[in-house]
Amino acid sequence: MAREASPPNGEELATLHPTLEAQVTQNSNFFQVEATVTFRSRLDYTFPEGGTKAWLVVSGSFCIIWGTFGLVSSVGLFQSYWKTHQLLNYSNGDIGWIPAVNIFFNLFLGVQIGPLFDRYGPKWLILTGSVLYVVSLVLLGECTKYWHFMLAYGVLNGFSGALLTTTALSVIAHWFERKRGMASGIAFVGSSIGGITFPLILKPAFQHLTWAWAMRIVALICLALMVVGNICIRGRLPPRKNGGAIDLRCFLDARFSWATAGVACFEFVLFGALGLIPTYSLSQGFSSQTGFNIIAILNAGSALGRSFSGYVSDRVGRFNTMLLTLLWTLFVTLALWLPIGDNLVMFYVFAPLFGFGSGSIISMAPVCLGQLCRADEYGQYYGTSYSVVSFATMVCIPIGGELLPRIGATGFVAFFGGVLVVATVSFTMARWASLDYRWNWTAKI
Repeated sequence: MAREASPPNGEELATLHPTLEAQVTQNSNFFQVEATVTFRSRLDYTFPEGGTKAWLVVSGSFCIIWGTFGLVSSVGLFQSYWKTHQLLNYSNGDIGWIPAVNIFFNLFLGVQIGPLFDRYGPKWLILTGSVLYVVSLVLLGECTKYWHFMLAYGVLNGFSGALLTTTALSVIAHWFERKRGMASGIAFVGSSIGGITFPLILKPAFQHLTWAWAMRIVALICLALMVVGNICIRGRLPPRKNGGAIDLRCFLDARFSWATAGVACFEFVLFGALGLIPTYSLSQGFSSQTGFNIIAILNAGSALGRSFSGYVSDRVGRFNTMLLTLLWTLFVTLALWLPIGDNLVMFYVFAPLFGFGSGSIISMAPVCLGQLCRADEYGQYYGTSYSVVSFATMVCIPIGGELLPRIGATGFVAFFGGVLVVATVSFTMARWASLDYRWNWTAKI
């Protein structure tokens, strides 16, 4: 409910950023942060920060993310299956465009879906997305040619996934502010659970059933998850009268631009790894079963990382947590993944540690973006940022698929490590910009 007190003539209030205010109040001697100007309407809403309705929304978002990003986390298994069955005569780079287009639509269409959510709420977006998503999976089971897969999985599944994921993540901002990191982290655990369960289901399904029946089983699971999501997810804030339009002026904010660049670089690495680790595993002489196992173990580590980062970020700062987990992932990539060679034990050690870091980062990215805007603008900021990120995710698997056979496994991993360095530098700049370019190591930001 809007608060009654407001300054005359719509003036701006000078106030501490919401994510800084509570901590500064508790310990003003330790943290020294600059006051920033925040629009009055950011303070017009109070947030439940919990309660039955709020946690039901998180549960619904968890189920939606399980069925969407959870399946995307297993996309490498699709690619390796297609390569040995329906699309035997196509290269890894050619096949990689199918999941790449899916991920592109998942993220790019958020630039319009986010503002539509801000204006109309979640109900019809979630319902429409759920129907189309399940239909796309049933149609995917009937595909036999390259263009069939591109239309059913790349286009239709990607479009419906965008309706679902953008809405499921944006609605959390209606219910949480101080605990948004933790709530978003819990919802994002659904992606890791999907990344664990779908490989475990698909491996025996591919061995004992046809492709069509394997996809029907996946569609049935996703249908159950979508039903729960539709029941639980509810909006709370009033609609924005000027919502539903693309506004790229948020890129005038240096914090937003640097953060978006960092997210784009990291997700290039993450989705490239998820899409190509089964192929990488085969190129190193490991069995196809190893590829299934690594994807499941990586996502198990990711589940822990998503939960951990959400809890920690609400206490030490969201950008601080993002930088720490980026450094962790960079270290794991260069110290463990780079020298793997044919060492199976090191491959299994690498997977959960990389998953922990990547899971932390992917769950923190929307929360960091949400810190830069008003609660009622979150859908627009999220969608605008991820429309740029989508171009990175669209090319990551095709580029990686071409690089792997050309420069070898070591060069392939080194390239991903270099992109992670750029991501770390970008988020360092975003944190610095958030402090008005006055570096403070102890600031909660």
